[in-house]
Amino acid sequence: MAGKASQIFKTLVAVGNKTGPIVAVIPGDEEVDLKKLAKESGNKKVEMLHLKDLEETTGYIRGGCSPVGMKKLFPTFIDQRATELSLMIVSAGRRGMQMELKPTDLAKVVNGKFVAIVATE
Repeated sequence: MAGKASQIFKTLVAVGNKTGPIVAVIPGDEEVDLKKLAKESGNKKVEMLHLKDLEETTGYIRGGCSPVGMKKLFPTFIDQRATELSLMIVSAGRRGMQMELKPTDLAKVVNGKFVAIVATE
């Protein structure tokens, strides 16, 4: 099962000062680097979307936020580590529900871009 843990990616929603909501899909055990995300998304500043705004913005609740099927197609950035995997696991839109798919398929569906956006030591 150890191999599976490295395949699990979480979906985070941030807000850029120029673009508005943006989606970051990163390994489950990592933290997003907001400066890197800002640079990749063409923003000067990016902050996490307030939890109270999550459902209204995306249509999903915390713990069940999927990069697929949000109310609108927001700019989506997938951490480049996903490209090393044949399959990745992301939320399927409900708490406890997940889907397994090829990183390239996810990128295709959400018009995502592979970038380095996790915090490094």
